[in-house]
Amino acid sequence: MIKPLLQGLALTLKYYFRPDKVITMQYPDEKWTTYPRFRGLHELQRDENGKEKCVACGLCSTVCPAECIDLEGDENEQGERFAKTYEINMLRCIFCGYCEEVCPEEAIFLRQGYELASQEKNQIYNKEKLLVPLKKKK
Repeated sequence: MIKPLLQGLALTLKYYFRPDKVITMQYPDEKWTTYPRFRGLHELQRDENGKEKCVACGLCSTVCPAECIDLEGDENEQGERFAKTYEINMLRCIFCGYCEEVCPEEAIFLRQGYELASQEKNQIYNKEKLLVPLKKKK
């Protein structure tokens, strides 16, 4: 009865005094390198002219299992569709990537960003927060 206890204690002490393998990461100073298929923060894309690619087809909100995407479509003067409002509730999102897969315009991507912590209670990301910033022309 005491032999298994001593074997477990010996195993614990063996790993406790082993200096070659450090597992703990000092977080703000050391950043985690994400894997290539990691799904993090959402990002709405723009086309070459700087317009948003989303045409508010609604496929992303339909396929979302967490029902965290709300969007409302509209048309401009030229008859082009765009998302009047596009919101993602990040507290409900499970980062499954279905919205990225189903988008016919390749307007939404889940990028490598993983630092999503915030002091705000409201974690609804609107279109302005999700859109890729405009590139400055040289």
